[in-house]
Amino acid sequence: MIHSLFLINHTGDIFLEKHWKSVIGRSVCDYFFEAKEKAVDPEDVPPVLQTPHHYLISIYRGKLFFLSVIQTEVPPLFVIEFLHRVADTIQDYFGECSESIIKDNVVTVYELLEEMLDNGFPLATESNILKEMIRPPTILRSVVNTLTGGSNVGDTLPTGQLSNVPWRRAGVKYTNNEAYFDVIEEIDAILDKSGTPVFAEIQGVIEACVRLTGMPDLTLSFMNPRLLDDVSFHPCVRFKRWESEHVLSFIPPDGNFTLMNYHVSSQNLVAIPVYVKQSISFFETGPSGRLDITIGPKQTMGKTVESLKVTIHMPKTVLSANLTASQGNYTYDLATKVLVWDIGKLNPQKLPNLRGSLSTQAGAPKPEDNPALNIDLKIQQMAISGLKVSRLDMYGEKYKPFKGVKYLTKAGKFQVRT
Repeated sequence: MIHSLFLINHTGDIFLEKHWKSVIGRSVCDYFFEAKEKAVDPEDVPPVLQTPHHYLISIYRGKLFFLSVIQTEVPPLFVIEFLHRVADTIQDYFGECSESIIKDNVVTVYELLEEMLDNGFPLATESNILKEMIRPPTILRSVVNTLTGGSNVGDTLPTGQLSNVPWRRAGVKYTNNEAYFDVIEEIDAILDKSGTPVFAEIQGVIEACVRLTGMPDLTLSFMNPRLLDDVSFHPCVRFKRWESEHVLSFIPPDGNFTLMNYHVSSQNLVAIPVYVKQSISFFETGPSGRLDITIGPKQTMGKTVESLKVTIHMPKTVLSANLTASQGNYTYDLATKVLVWDIGKLNPQKLPNLRGSLSTQAGAPKPEDNPALNIDLKIQQMAISGLKVSRLDMYGEKYKPFKGVKYLTKAGKFQVRT
């Protein structure tokens, strides 16, 4: 199945490679580099590329490309899910998934890849099992291994490997028992000139951090679960219970994990959190244009919009921008022709405005299309779909754990046409 894995940084350098079946030369990545050059953003590189002798399947995470090489036809989503597991495992072990961290812990990364894939097929991908087989690196352990010539690989097989709950190790004990859940929603939307949604959907995920003693059995129920269209769960969730009652019943893994992903595609259920009044125009005569943008809150349920940012990919003929921002600051990159307006917190009493003139090349024709506005934002303690957790119950253990739920809405691909 998976023959090789290449890790590529944002500049296009291969800094780590791993081969499971046979060594495949780095030249196979040339097809990927061609596609990367054609793409405007790294996220726009096609995830599946066909070459004369191989399939290249990739993901982009944390400014890194994880590129797998396949020789036979396989379900692409299967490989993409495995690549995300690799990135998640590296993040879980070392705190972040970046080039410098991987280079600093290259031995442990190779040990993890060896255990996660056996002869090209996924073997152990659960974090708890991997941590029993390959102990996470610590400063003390690194010093001892250097002096004794030892490694992080465990001496015994994981206790959960052969049980019917392979995602949870046996004998877990904590002095503080706690279960926290983060409901994170990304809104993808395209708005036309008048602000009417052309397309809108929500991608949601529930991240869990569970540190409970023993073998607890949890039940998580929602106030309005029927608005979720398309759901996928961690293997710990009992699917039949969800089908019959729309309740999440599960024995949780120990530590951090993704409990479920969901999708809300009914456009009438997707609330648009901000409105944009914009005017971008280029004049037929004279090398100039005008820009005027105002942003205000729309359906935020009284919550504050934070980390608000507007990015505009200007036409290549725009040489400079002479603008005035009533809030935040703006930058215009001459090389990439990208205008970024960093607003920060949105104040409903005084709406942020950016206006001014654009200078274009003399003699150049007027741009055929006006540039689109890409909006980035965050809203704390709100799920834009209206999803709410009603209660969390625990069975099988007698203690009372600390429980908490946080909500976060952020923009995914949020675009306003001009």
